[in-house]
Amino acid sequence: MADNQLSDAELKRYSRHLLLGKVGEAGQLRLRQASVLIVGMGGLGSPVSLYLAAAGIGRLVIADDDVVSESNLQRQIIYGESQLGEPKVMAAKARLHDLNSWVQVRPVQRRLSQQVLEMEVMQADVVLDCSDNIDTRYAVSDACLKARVPLVSGAAVGLDGQLMVFDYRQEDSACYRCLFPQASDAVLNCSTAGVLGPMVGLIGCSQALEAIKLIVGIPSDQVGRFSSFDGISGEWFHLQMHRLATCSCCSETSR
Repeated sequence: MADNQLSDAELKRYSRHLLLGKVGEAGQLRLRQASVLIVGMGGLGSPVSLYLAAAGIGRLVIADDDVVSESNLQRQIIYGESQLGEPKVMAAKARLHDLNSWVQVRPVQRRLSQQVLEMEVMQADVVLDCSDNIDTRYAVSDACLKARVPLVSGAAVGLDGQLMVFDYRQEDSACYRCLFPQASDAVLNCSTAGVLGPMVGLIGCSQALEAIKLIVGIPSDQVGRFSSFDGISGEWFHLQMHRLATCSCCSETSR
């Protein structure tokens, strides 16, 4: 496939994208040329990776050190019963290759150390935080800020979800620590509080949408905004994020 044009097969496959004025052939080429890092291949990483592969992202790096367990199948829709006990990244790679064999999928079957995380982030055009613990969220955000790589962060627990988009290419961007300066002992996760399956699907799909917009260059009101979704009312609540003057990571005094 030529770097500067789509093949006849691509024109056919992505025809619904090409009909969109905000995407077109130029946007589809940007998707094909993009490299995306997904940290966490659970409930959020499942729809994120499926939609990005289907969209024609050229290179997906998927990182997770876990194996597929029976309790995952309630919400982690990329996996099936036949893959129980398999490493998630290997099982996901097989499914993504079946969905779109043109997409290069590189599995990282390990917990990312700071050094490895920073190396992976530097090679990405966009990073999606689909992890389920606060320490990883801080580490991913710090690495993205350091490398000036956009970050799309999602979370879901119970009947609530959160979405944040940090465009660290912008000098005045707030970071994750501006919003959450310290980890709370009351932070819940799916293992302790449960989650309704469609909640992670909704947030994961939103993450995939924002990643595609960042790559294609479609303006988004979600950049620099914290959004919370109430699964009971079906309503979104939005809060504009601002850099915290005392932030330990991105304030002027911390540089």
